[in-house]
Amino acid sequence: MAAKRESGSGGGSILQFAPFQSSVDEGFWHRLSSLKLNKLGIDESPIPITGFYAPCSHLQVSNHLSLLTESLPSDSDEQSSTAEISRGSRNKCTVPGTLYNSNTLESFYTIDKQSLLKQEAKKIWEDIHSGKAVEDSTVLSRFLVISFADLKKWSFHYWFAFPALVLDPPATVVDLKPASLWFSSQEAESVSAACSDWRNSSLTADVPYFLLTIAPNSRATIRHLKDREACEGDGQKLLFGFYDPCHLQNHPGWPLRNFLALILTRWKLKSVLFLCYRENRGFTDLGLSLVGEALITVPQGWGDHQCVPNTVGWELNKGRKVPRCISLAKSMDPTRLAISAADLNLKLMRWRQLPSLNLDILSSRKCLLLGAGTLGCQVARMLMAWGVRKITLLDNGRVAMSNPLRQSLYTLDDCLNGGDFKAMAAVKSLERIFPAVAAEGVVMAIPMPGHPVPCQEEDSVLDDCRRLTDLILSHDVIFLLTDTRESRWLPTLLCANTNKITITAALGFDSFLVMRHGPGPFSITHDVKTEAVNGLSADMDNLGLNNRDGGQRLGCYFCNDVVAPTDSTANRTLDQQCTVTRPGLAPIASALAVELFVGVLHHPKGIYAGAEFANSIDSGSSEQPLGILPHQIRGSLSQFSQMTLVGHSSNSCTACCSTVVSEYRKRGMEFILQAINHPTYLEDLTGLTELKKSANSFHVDWDYESDNEDDCVEI
Repeated sequence: MAAKRESGSGGGSILQFAPFQSSVDEGFWHRLSSLKLNKLGIDESPIPITGFYAPCSHLQVSNHLSLLTESLPSDSDEQSSTAEISRGSRNKCTVPGTLYNSNTLESFYTIDKQSLLKQEAKKIWEDIHSGKAVEDSTVLSRFLVISFADLKKWSFHYWFAFPALVLDPPATVVDLKPASLWFSSQEAESVSAACSDWRNSSLTADVPYFLLTIAPNSRATIRHLKDREACEGDGQKLLFGFYDPCHLQNHPGWPLRNFLALILTRWKLKSVLFLCYRENRGFTDLGLSLVGEALITVPQGWGDHQCVPNTVGWELNKGRKVPRCISLAKSMDPTRLAISAADLNLKLMRWRQLPSLNLDILSSRKCLLLGAGTLGCQVARMLMAWGVRKITLLDNGRVAMSNPLRQSLYTLDDCLNGGDFKAMAAVKSLERIFPAVAAEGVVMAIPMPGHPVPCQEEDSVLDDCRRLTDLILSHDVIFLLTDTRESRWLPTLLCANTNKITITAALGFDSFLVMRHGPGPFSITHDVKTEAVNGLSADMDNLGLNNRDGGQRLGCYFCNDVVAPTDSTANRTLDQQCTVTRPGLAPIASALAVELFVGVLHHPKGIYAGAEFANSIDSGSSEQPLGILPHQIRGSLSQFSQMTLVGHSSNSCTACCSTVVSEYRKRGMEFILQAINHPTYLEDLTGLTELKKSANSFHVDWDYESDNEDDCVEI
């Protein structure tokens, strides 16, 4: 509030000003949060912002200087946003400002506020002396904001300052009264018409300072400040007008302070008639507007351009010199709040450690998880932590009483009444954890070699094969997380055929394997469903061993096997049928599987990247922000050890070699059905049968009589 009037020199009262009041829209804080996370990071450089205000438009309420969403540049294109807000309107006069956003609450409270205020005042002072304030009068109302954004709690600490140059001794006011009492009726009518024209013109509506002249014939004219010389004339009244946001009848608003400083410095006037222009519901209101005469005494040292006058302007908070704080956590939509909080850790990574982290590519990838057991639950949660939002889980099992302790997405309620399907229960759990996830559950069994299909069930199994094919085609990344070897065969074949990124995680009792499959034997650049098979070259086997860049192709899960996948659960005891593992194994393997997937996405060669090793000249780790990209990771809990290995593709692989893939392309579902029903078919097709016969016929003669230790060779 303005202070009481005091007697001043010349019989007037000391001119008191109603302080500016601030208002911040929620959209401003949302954009600041986005800008901080996505672009600024730990950069504390000053940010140019734009405030908006308009003349008072209500008898009992002052207008505030407001910060809106568009007050800040967008995090995507600062230049376009700046251009967007360069012009205001009759209801939004633009005012330049500066935001100083601190990285910590401590630095917010310890910032040198007086120094910042002096810096902004110096800009105003320089603009007055350079003439810029005459050309663009909005700089007279320049402001600053200091802030701290707590992005975890969605709370914001802030403090406004509206720098004002202090006149010392202060100006005095003579005969301050409503404009309707100061003008004659004819003058008032002409002034109202001139003000309406000024406010309704797109060229002048947002120009908050102006000159008002009234000729002897009572005709009023409004001009720009730069047209001061045109206002010289015999008998003309000259008033310095400004848009006054204040509604008080006894005090002009804060913008008059720096306006008087400009008038005194620029035109050396010591007696100034001023008009506090105000409106009522969008129309000129001379009853609410004020006219007064200010008497100014030139302050000592005012003529020195290098000496900036004393400055005031920090906004009070309920009469106290303290900052304000607002919390948006309760007012935000819970889903939107969850999205912002979930992305917080990832976006903070880009501030220092991983500036090149591509969050868009993570959020846009569709991941298919085959298996919703111990591995599937962990992988799904890890994917969400990395920002993946599109997850499909496939499983045909139900949640058993033994599952919730090891499988993190299930609870006791999921086990009741025979148990819910795992795929569907997992989706519900993911949505409870993070409502914005786009999760889908598919209840389906994966057809497997070694599990013959009765004739009456063939159509159903083939439908499952087609459905699995469509799922793999519609997803970008496939995770093989099932608990039997043979259940991984068909997905591996389909992924090799479609060149999909494929990640396998498999568990033993105290050991694990995590690996990424190499690309398929054929580089595909078009729809595999319509590919012609007649053009396959005669030397396709050799071609299938190499990448499209000539390097040796990495192998799949089956490339190191010399037997085809068969029924691994028949004639097994309970401990052999269940996946009996040490409890800590699955989280380790799942985390590595997801990290491997993220590494593939960020590698410039993607699925075609070769195997990399630590401390290897060819690893390329110095170029990749996420480090090396291995092919296989094998770990042992009993030894607390881990190894990175590489296994290249085999031309006898039962799942990904060119022979198998080309046979699948020729015969389709007929081939799959034969592989399922005939255990030896895949071995015969790939030459493993002949290989085993050759191995059995190979004899080695051992010389047991030699005592010479030098004959021993370490392999």
